[in-house]
Amino acid sequence: MLTARRYSGGNAQKIVVGRELSCGSKVLVAAQPTRGVDVGAIEAIHRRILQARDQGMGVLLVSADLNEVISLSDRILVIHEGHLVGELTHEEATEEQLGLLMGGIQH
Repeated sequence: MLTARRYSGGNAQKIVVGRELSCGSKVLVAAQPTRGVDVGAIEAIHRRILQARDQGMGVLLVSADLNEVISLSDRILVIHEGHLVGELTHEEATEEQLGLLMGGIQH
């Protein structure tokens, strides 16, 4: 039997996401879910995260990839120096607004 660490980065990430989605939890914590994986794996992981959301699972996404955050999130909370500095909806969010909030500049 092969362990996840024996697979390539993208396949290992897909295994981890699949494992987390199949454990019966009501919340998925996805921290940097696509870091270091190829485009095909990114699309597969994004589809699985959105499917989980659509099936009623809560998803907490933590990512440094602003495009990923914007494309997958219904609501975005930004923390700067340990404090909540902003909340945006998917429709309101832009990379510029998120960058300002991440820098501690509130609008």
